[in-house]
Amino acid sequence: MTITQHDKQSLIDLANEARKRAYVPYSKYPVGSAVRTKSGKTYTGVNIENAAYPQTMCAERVAIFKAVSEGEKEFEVIAVVTDNGGSPCGGCRQVMAEFGLDTIVLLADKNGNLVKDTTVKELLPEAFTPEKLVNK
Repeated sequence: MTITQHDKQSLIDLANEARKRAYVPYSKYPVGSAVRTKSGKTYTGVNIENAAYPQTMCAERVAIFKAVSEGEKEFEVIAVVTDNGGSPCGGCRQVMAEFGLDTIVLLADKNGNLVKDTTVKELLPEAFTPEKLVNK
């Protein structure tokens, strides 16, 4: 599928809408995400914090895990919306790499402005991928 500017903005808008449902009583830093699969389906996610901080889950992983739980494993594009257009954490980058280094990553701010248009490969150079686990 071709990803148009309209498609990108629509995905950013979905992520920004999802962001309103983030559970962030501690950081007050809501994040929304929307991932579009190669089959054309879209899944959203939000960050969900926990009083036991290590148990917090990022929006990007929520969206990806929802998609995988529905049988999707090939992603075309993921949008991430934060207050200031922040970039995914290392853990989220590794999860994105699991499903494709060529996935487009759109980073946007709370006003829906695209801050950065990149790929997983650019966000995580030298990524450890499933191919590295091939038995010899």
